[in-house]
Formats: sequence, structure tokens, C-alpha cells
Amino acid sequence: MNRVLQLFPIWALAFSAIAYLKPELFTGLKTLIVPLLTVIMLTMGLTLTPSDFLRIKDSKKAVLAGVVLQFTVMPAVAIFVSNVFQLDDTLLIGMVLVGAVAGGTASNVLCYLAKGDVALSITMTAISTLLGVALTPLLIELLVGQIVDIPTSSMVLSLFKIVLLPVAFGIVLNHFFKVTMSKITDVLPIFSMVSIVFIIAIIVALNANKLHSVGIIMLAAVIVHNGSGLLLGYLAGKALGFEPKVCKTIALEVGMQNSGLAVALAMKFFTPAAAIAGTIFSIWHNVSGSILASYWQRQSNSEKQQ
Repeated sequence: MNRVLQLFPIWALAFSAIAYLKPELFTGLKTLIVPLLTVIMLTMGLTLTPSDFLRIKDSKKAVLAGVVLQFTVMPAVAIFVSNVFQLDDTLLIGMVLVGAVAGGTASNVLCYLAKGDVALSITMTAISTLLGVALTPLLIELLVGQIVDIPTSSMVLSLFKIVLLPVAFGIVLNHFFKVTMSKITDVLPIFSMVSIVFIIAIIVALNANKLHSVGIIMLAAVIVHNGSGLLLGYLAGKALGFEPKVCKTIALEVGMQNSGLAVALAMKFFTPAAAIAGTIFSIWHNVSGSILASYWQRQSNSEKQQ
């Protein structure tokens, strides 16, 4: 099971290649993007408990730092990178969407592999996900509202339905049917992985022609965006005096985004081209996060042996 999950970037790249070469296989599935994302958020809820939200009182400073960095660093870097690479308005909107959403659930797995603070990672993801229902539309309005009309209230309502309801439902199920839910916990990441792989493939298919001209530029922009989040998250944690374990956790929480949500918002409120950034980010942040987690894991094991 873990081996299958570790190969997520390979699955994503393989299906992306198929979608790029044979877009007709996936373009008809575009109506599945929101339902698939809902499945991802439900599986996230099924892994959470009320204590994950209450844990904030035990790590107030770290949680606050992670959440503030999440909703400041990534949106700001998105604008900066878009200007540096001179992206057009549609691609800029896509970058801002990626920067303005909450942290991705993959950060929890990679935090475990990196020997970070997993409990803190789960709490940060849960808190940023809930806050994102309101903060994401507000950030998008603030950063790109002058470029395109932002249906802020409609976006909040969509996030309520796509994010808050399935996550809350999953938490309720996990709380009241814990024994039953524990039997399927191990397979939940597979459902999430399959869902995001199909979302990526659908968006690649819908943007096959545009990817030919902007793919390399967008990949470079996404690499800088993601790398900046990871680096600034770690350095900010260090500057605040947190131990390395917490710094790793903050870095992964800040640098890894819920890019599947960014894709869904792009498709619902903007254009398929605005979803390119989220699609590439979905693949790349798992590659960079896995490499970084592997490095930190080896570093931690080496320190224990000394």
C-alpha cells in the first residue's frame, strides 16, 4: 500500500502523458472534477477527530505561525513569481488560486516520513482547511479582483459544499463509528490518490493544446513557488525559535497546497487554462516533498546513530 502511494508522482505523470497524447479519453469527464474533490475532502475528514482541532491549545504558537504563513507567503509568492515569469492574466489567476488555498493533505504523510511532528501537521491542515473556506475567496478577491470579477459569495458557498460539509461529515462518521472507520483507514489514501490522479488527467486533457506553449514556463513558475514556500516556511520556523522537527512540519504545511481544490475553483469560476498551475503543482509538490522528506529522514536516522 505504501509503495503504491510513494509512486503517486509516477502515476500522475503516466496519466498526464496519456491525457496529453489522447485528450479525448478524459475531456468528457470534466463534470467529475468537483465530485472527485469532494471524495478527497471526505477521506480527509474520515482521518480527523475533534481532538485534532482542540490540539491547537497545546501548540498555539506553532499552529498560528503555520496558518499565518500559509495564507501570506504562498499568495504573495504567487504574485511575485507570476510577475517574474510575465504570466498572462489567466495563468496569474491560476497561480493565485494555488497560493490562496489551504495546505494539502499529502503534507501529513510526508511529515511522517520526514520525522516531523505529525500531530501538529494534521492540526495545521485541519485548521487551514476550515479557515480557507472564508480566507481563500477573500485573498483571491484582494489579489486578482482588479483583473477579473470575483464571485466571492458564490465561491464561499462552493467551498462550504466542497470542503466544509464533506470534511465535517467525515469527522462525524469517524467519531461515532470509529471502530468501523478504522477498518478502512489504510485504504483511504488510495481513494484520494486515485481521485487526484484523475483530476490531473482531466485538466491536462482540457489544456493539451495550451500546455504545448506554456508547459515549461508554468513548470518553472510552480517549482519556484513551491520551493519558496518550503524554504520560507522552514526559515520562518527557525527564526521563531522552533525545534527542527517543528520547522520541518511548518515547511511542508506552507509549501504543499490543496492544489486539487485550486483546480476545481479554476474550472468552476474561471477557465480550464486557469487550472494549469494547480495541475502542475499537484504533480510537482509531491515530487519535491518526497525528495525533501527522504533527505530529512536520512538526516534524522544519521543523527540517531551518532
